[in-house]
Amino acid sequence: MHKFMRSIGFSKIESRKKLQELLTEVVVNSDRRAIATNQDNLMLGEFCKDFAPGLGIAVCGGFDEEEKFTYEYYYPYLTGVGVTSTEDITVERHAEKDSYAGVCDDINAGITLIFFVKDSLPYVKAQATGKLPIVGTTLTLSGLSVQGTVLLPLYKEEKQLNTVRQSRQERKNLLAAARQGDEEAIETLTTDDMDTYNLIHKRARREDVFQIVDTYFMPYGVECDQYSILGEIVAVRILSNEITGENVYVLTISCNELTFDIAINIMDLMGEPQVGRRFKGIIWLQGHINFPENM
Repeated sequence: MHKFMRSIGFSKIESRKKLQELLTEVVVNSDRRAIATNQDNLMLGEFCKDFAPGLGIAVCGGFDEEEKFTYEYYYPYLTGVGVTSTEDITVERHAEKDSYAGVCDDINAGITLIFFVKDSLPYVKAQATGKLPIVGTTLTLSGLSVQGTVLLPLYKEEKQLNTVRQSRQERKNLLAAARQGDEEAIETLTTDDMDTYNLIHKRARREDVFQIVDTYFMPYGVECDQYSILGEIVAVRILSNEITGENVYVLTISCNELTFDIAINIMDLMGEPQVGRRFKGIIWLQGHINFPENM
């Protein structure tokens, strides 16, 4: 079973038979379905069904000459809200199946974000019809987690908050200049990173690291779309899976000035999430590409 199925309330599916019955239910009684023909002239299909508002399973595969659907893979999903990034997105097909990875080089994150592309068939259709690249796309990120902890917030005075905002804006400007090949900006960023590393190294000897670091977004493990994050909780919802009855937290997280939703089974979260507290955990990052309406 997919590791992140428990994130949407399916933690007790113990047999392949029950899983196949669930996937059949998704295909037969789907809430949304999409069909597209790829560059190889193969007809692909994706069937999605919600088991709580915004939480569900997608079953993907292809159709043969007799229009019979053959299942290839599935994935659990969380439908995110709002726009996380307006930066350009690069999409690449995975080697083993007709799924896709997206790449977004957002200045706020501080790293190149790699995510699993949800609802990929509009992209497949645009690729097959020669409409790429499409101008004006935006990105909505979301995440699923099976391991998380709630941390208390850091107290900061207004003067400190203003200093942090100013520093972040200056760093954004430097990163933008470095992208354009500005050698002075690159040198300044390198020096700042070295100074920050030395400062944290000294303070970590006598302070807890989570009293020093307010937020972070770092790659985790060997899979490129999984991340370790620490961010502020700005909204909390509890949803119930209509099949299993398991409760799932949907947390809106502000992390490195990126705002997105994550879902985690209530059994997998240590602590009580509240607005203003921080979430620390491992997430599988998903992304939905928002194409212009006139595409």
